[in-house]
Order: sequence, then C-alpha cells, then structure tokens
Amino acid sequence: MRWDNLSDHPAATTADAALFGADAVTTRTFDTPEFRGITFHEVRARSVLNRVPGASRMPFEWTVNPYRGCTHACVYCFARKTHSYLDLDTGLGFDSQIVVKVNAPELLRRQLASPRWQGAHVAMGTNVDCYQRAEGRYQLMPGIIAALRDHANPFSILTKGTLILRDLDPLLQAAEVTDVGISVSVGFTDQELWRTVEPGTPAPERRLDVVRTLTDHGIGCGVLMAPVIPFLGDHPDQLRATVRAIAASGATSVTPLVLHLRPGAREWFMAWLGRYHPHLTRRYERLYADGAYAPKWYQRRITRQVHELADEFGIGPARGGGSRRLAVPSRAPEPRPSDQGPTQLTLL
Repeated sequence: MRWDNLSDHPAATTADAALFGADAVTTRTFDTPEFRGITFHEVRARSVLNRVPGASRMPFEWTVNPYRGCTHACVYCFARKTHSYLDLDTGLGFDSQIVVKVNAPELLRRQLASPRWQGAHVAMGTNVDCYQRAEGRYQLMPGIIAALRDHANPFSILTKGTLILRDLDPLLQAAEVTDVGISVSVGFTDQELWRTVEPGTPAPERRLDVVRTLTDHGIGCGVLMAPVIPFLGDHPDQLRATVRAIAASGATSVTPLVLHLRPGAREWFMAWLGRYHPHLTRRYERLYADGAYAPKWYQRRITRQVHELADEFGIGPARGGGSRRLAVPSRAPEPRPSDQGPTQLTLL
C-alpha cells in the first residue's frame, strides 16, 4: 500500500506492513452500529494543503481534505479512483476503508502560518465529504475552521452532511473576518433514487434543512444540484420538484451538474446500474461512449431547464458576502511554493 505520500513516517517495504505497520498507520474499528464494517486508517500527514492541477476548471487553487474514502457510499463518486493510489479497492473499499489525517488541524495551522503562504482561498469537500460520518468521531473540522478563522483565510465547504450544523458557531465567527462560502449538494429529491444511489447520506430534505438553517443565521448557502442522473433523475417533473424544494429552502443559488463517470467510478456505477436498472445499461453506454462526460447537448439541455426553473421559483444569483477581514501585516509577494502538498483531483 502506498502510504508514503500521507505519512510523516517512512513507509514499510512490504504491502501489509505499509498498510498496518504501527510506525506508519494506526488501524481501528469501532463496534458501534454507525461504524460497523468500517475500518479507519489513522495517519499523520506531511501536508494537508493540496494544490489543484493547473488545467482544472475550478475557481480555486488549494484544497484541504482531512479524509480519503467516504462512508456516504455514493455509487457515482468520482473520487473512487483516488483509493487506487493507495492500492485500496475503489468499490466497497472506498466506502469502508477510510483514511483519517488525524493531525490535519494542527498541520493546517502550521502551514497557514508559513511566511510563504499568501492566504489563497481554500476549498473543502471537493474530493470526499469532510462531514461524512467519520467526522462525528474524529472532529477534525472545528480545528480546521478555527485555523482558517484565526488567519482570516477565505474558504468554502461543499457537503452532503448535516453534521456541518454542529460547527455553526465557528462558521459564524469565521464569516466575521473572512469570506466563507457554503454549498450543499442535492441532485434530486426522489426518495427511492436517494436510498439506492446515495445510501450513506442524510436524506435530501435533511440537507435542505441545512441550507435553511445556515441562511436563517446569515450565511448564504447555495445548492450544487449534482448529480443530475440521466434517465433516472432528469425527468422534467423531477427537475421541477427538486428546484422547487431548493427554492423553498432559501438557497442563494442552484448550479446543476450532470453525472460524470470517470474511471473507477464508471465501473462501480455501471455495476450498480446493471443490478438495479439493467434496461438502462445500453443507453448509458451510448450516452457516455466518448468518455467520462455526457454529451454537450445533454448538459446544455439540463442546465437550461434548471435555470428556467430557478427563474420561475425566484432563486437569484449567489449574494456577495459582507465579510470583513482582519488586518494582517503586508508583505512582498514571494514565489509560489512548489512543495506545499500533493496534486489534488478536483470536482470537475
């Protein structure tokens, strides 16, 4: 197992020792219903700030991901491929073998204090969900948010987890001193589809309660309507019901994103499709014949429909924040560091 890029100890030479060796990784299981069947691999990371690839279309350059693998177990999750980098299984292993960077808060605080760090926006939840069930036990996010707050460093969070409301107070404190952006992912409100395709996540209506609560407390919250799943969640009535529910939650914006199937996710999703909806297998093979993304015409159609519905239900553009910044000493720009952390896969 390739742990050397995660651990501050040298990885062992054999696969088993690298995965389970006490010098590199502490492996734990918990005999509680919410964690039954899940293995946690605790590592002390070398770096927690990850640089986004230069070719990415994302509007940020740095991410923080305190976990790898995700108990949300979304069958379409694009991040499944990242588990193969550690020689871990991208199917059930991704759902149940969770890597926990237990030193993430202290390490982030140290990296933010570096004179080379220029205070760039930090995005979280762009790889796996930082508010998955593991966060309830490890509680890494309060320390991460506190570090960003104390350095007045702008950040954003994308999540399907209702656990983010636990951190409402530190989020409000951070919003007083820097730009804080929160988005919740709700691709559909269909209950049957949710139970099979996102089995480890809170129900869509509970996620929209998060939007409502954050908005009520003055933190504008957008919704990433993702993924829109072809032939299962893209009927006009389904799109209308979802956008209506998003509007009722008080979301500041809605951004549709059609399902994309990268290697790793594609195989797992197609296996799921064959079990639950075998009549759709050929249609998916044709729709995604040219790669990971649905054809442009299909993406444009979904985007147009959702935007028209957003206009109908009165969802406006995301509001600009009224955050104020802490005064920080000015310093001359320095060369961008080349060793802040490993390259990180992005959402798109």
